[in-house]
Amino acid sequence: MDKDAGTLFVVTQVAPYRDGPAGVHGVLAQSTVAFEELAGLAGLRPQAVPDVSHLDPDYLASGGVLALCTIGETPWSLSQRSAIADNVRSGRLGIVGVHSATDSCIGWDDYGTLLGARFAGHPWTQDFNAEVTGPAHPATEHLGTTWACRDEVYLFRDLRADARVLLRVADGQLDMDLPGARLPAIGLPLCWCFTEGAGRVFYTSLGHFPTAWESPDYLRHLSGGLSWVLGKG
Repeated sequence: MDKDAGTLFVVTQVAPYRDGPAGVHGVLAQSTVAFEELAGLAGLRPQAVPDVSHLDPDYLASGGVLALCTIGETPWSLSQRSAIADNVRSGRLGIVGVHSATDSCIGWDDYGTLLGARFAGHPWTQDFNAEVTGPAHPATEHLGTTWACRDEVYLFRDLRADARVLLRVADGQLDMDLPGARLPAIGLPLCWCFTEGAGRVFYTSLGHFPTAWESPDYLRHLSGGLSWVLGKG
């Protein structure tokens, strides 16, 4: 591999919320392996980051992609936060957010802008059909018009107005009588992308269960998202 290839930083840290512990997702080892393989296919150096305290802010400026598989108050330092925001906006660093990454860093105001939205609950865990709303995107072009999924369905708040929604829950799929169930004005997006300054950000809420990480369709979904963040498509 080219010694100057960028790095895919795979961040899997589980941190407590301000008011208690966060749930540990059982797919973190699978996600690390998957992203290491996707890094090789994309010409990136994989770097597993189970603890962000060991990540030098200057290393983030070397270029690449930050893959976030996090939950809770990830303890980014102020210098790390500044490096992430500055390097994304300058185009040196892209972001691929997965599943619970939107349920991280409530104490970092700019984080919601960098991910595109904030987690606001998940009343549903079930089978459903995802409607493909961005069929020409590298992350969804292989899926057809709908994609049969089993996952947690997240509610979101503060979705960016410029976020391009690529997948959403098809109408009539969910039990609206469950506690906490509601239909926000933004609907039920599952995946989106946008540009932030000169950088690119891709997020998918899918990936809760191990079966997702064993699915060729899901891995191609992530690969396409990574490809787009790197400027392809």
